[in-house]
Amino acid sequence: MNSSAVQPDAAVPVVILCVDDEPNILSSLQRLLRRQGYQVLSAQSGADGLAILEQQPVDLVISDMRMPQMDGARFLEQVRQRWPDTTRVLLTGYADVESTMAAINKGEIYRYIAKPWDDNDVILLVKHVLERQALEREKRRLEVLTQQQNEELKTLNASLEAKVQERTRELQLALQGVQRSNEQLRKNFLTSVSIFSNLMELRAGSIGGHSRRVAEIARKLASRMGLLKDDLQDVVLAALLHDIGKIGLPDSVLDKAEPALKNDELVQLMRHPLIAETALMPLDQLKVAATLIRSHHEHFDGSGYPERLSGTAIPLGARILLLANDYDAVQHGHKLSSPLSQAQAYEFIVASSGKHYDPAVVEAFKALFGGNRPSAQAVEEPAARTPKPGVVRPRSMITRDEAYADTPSHEEAELELTSKQLRPGMVLSKGVITREGLLLLFRDDVLDDKLIAQVIKFEKQEKYPLTFWVKEHARWGAT
Repeated sequence: MNSSAVQPDAAVPVVILCVDDEPNILSSLQRLLRRQGYQVLSAQSGADGLAILEQQPVDLVISDMRMPQMDGARFLEQVRQRWPDTTRVLLTGYADVESTMAAINKGEIYRYIAKPWDDNDVILLVKHVLERQALEREKRRLEVLTQQQNEELKTLNASLEAKVQERTRELQLALQGVQRSNEQLRKNFLTSVSIFSNLMELRAGSIGGHSRRVAEIARKLASRMGLLKDDLQDVVLAALLHDIGKIGLPDSVLDKAEPALKNDELVQLMRHPLIAETALMPLDQLKVAATLIRSHHEHFDGSGYPERLSGTAIPLGARILLLANDYDAVQHGHKLSSPLSQAQAYEFIVASSGKHYDPAVVEAFKALFGGNRPSAQAVEEPAARTPKPGVVRPRSMITRDEAYADTPSHEEAELELTSKQLRPGMVLSKGVITREGLLLLFRDDVLDDKLIAQVIKFEKQEKYPLTFWVKEHARWGAT
């Protein structure tokens, strides 16, 4: 079958009836149309043609005009009356305008073909006829479908208001459920980030606690620079996870300061921002943080890595993270050959303003110290001067490691307690940190019986006491 033949349904062949009293004409039409894949029927008179139509459906009738007993006009008129969906075409060999007009008026023919015909014209005409039939059938189908849908819409509209009210109640209940669980989901997310951070701290060995300290410095800097809440959170998340790309590094790289690394080791180290970004990007809530981590070793003067970005081409959060990271790293012997004191670290940062660090971030950093260089006494504050539990400790007595611990954003008195002094309802003013630098509880966590029992169990297992700082309004729980 010729693939170019247009058929209403590929499973049902197109049927064409040719009516002519001349056998040679019928044979020519049959050969021409069958080559196109059509089923061709033939009749030598109008009466024979009507008999065939009574036996089976026909898509197209091609009838000669001049035939004995019943001419083409009368024959096609009866076809129109009895089978209106069958398309009618007149075949005429005479320039008889009156006969053609009669066929048009009585039989409502679609087209006429003049003898002798051109085969291509006939084939094209048949294709047009079948395409037109297919469009008409589709139009009728769509009209029926539209009517059915209109009836269905009428039925739906009759009860639409009740359904809308019912659906509204369902949505309200669902929204209430979301609102109840939203805060818990947020806390679970932050807890997961904390767990990742803790796992990195366990892997980090000698630099344990680094991510937590960097996160708090970065938080203070971002807050000082007026970052919005969401942007500030992205900075803190990036800080907590900024070294996650180092998890796969060998101990020989992690245990060395950067100046002591060999070339191949340095290459491994410099890949960790990209590894971290790749690991975190699939998580929608960490996509921005992943971008900040990628750029947190870029220097303001363009000397950093991995892309040698400079100036404001580096995301602001990454510029903040770089300073916070380096400030902690130089004090713990990770970035330089030997560790610096807090005062020396301060000078190191300030001296690199405009080179490694954004001057605006450096100014915010200096403001954290009131614009003054930290004193050596504050850095070396001995543990023996720590007040007894239950006594409000002056700010001036906070040691170096606690300088950027979780503290309230405003001046608020706080109590230092032991686990035995904790009571349900107390609110932590600082996160609870283990000796290994792991974060157990967040600032602003509200204590309950379960949490208190867990920390007491932890102390028994690890065989050392923890320190708990609670806000002053929790004083009623102290004993």
